[in-house]
Amino acid sequence: MRLVRLLPLLLSTALALPSIAFAAEQYVPLQQRMSPEDFKAAGLDKLSPDELKNLDAWLSGHGKTVTKMVDASGNPVFYTGKEKVGPIQARVQGSFAGFNGHSEFTLDNGQMWKQADTTSISCLAADSPKVTIRRSLLGNWMMAVDGCSTTTAVVRTR
Repeated sequence: MRLVRLLPLLLSTALALPSIAFAAEQYVPLQQRMSPEDFKAAGLDKLSPDELKNLDAWLSGHGKTVTKMVDASGNPVFYTGKEKVGPIQARVQGSFAGFNGHSEFTLDNGQMWKQADTTSISCLAADSPKVTIRRSLLGNWMMAVDGCSTTTAVVRTR
């Protein structure tokens, strides 16, 4: 029961620490990948040898998430400053009636974006409207939706 409660924390910790390097083909147990201080801070020292062995077995059998780049807070960076990224054109999945200050959008290309400011903007309701997302001169991303007369700042979440 204790392992079940700790598993989400342990997995989050293991995947979020960019300093932990996964071996290309061979799984390295957590105790060997983490410093003794990190191992203890994550509460892994409280697991029995069998619990630790089961956790390692589970982790070794699941795919690894690879993020090419993360920012200082550990969030993924989808575009580096060196890349030339043109406008993104897609459609919002579902209906759209404007920006409410905390809007989140899933696009038909699989990307997810959320509103970066708290501005509320009403627009004509539409199903799956076309959107264009461009970089502004300051490097922010701005979303324009067909049928809406203004744009809003957005950040990519996936």
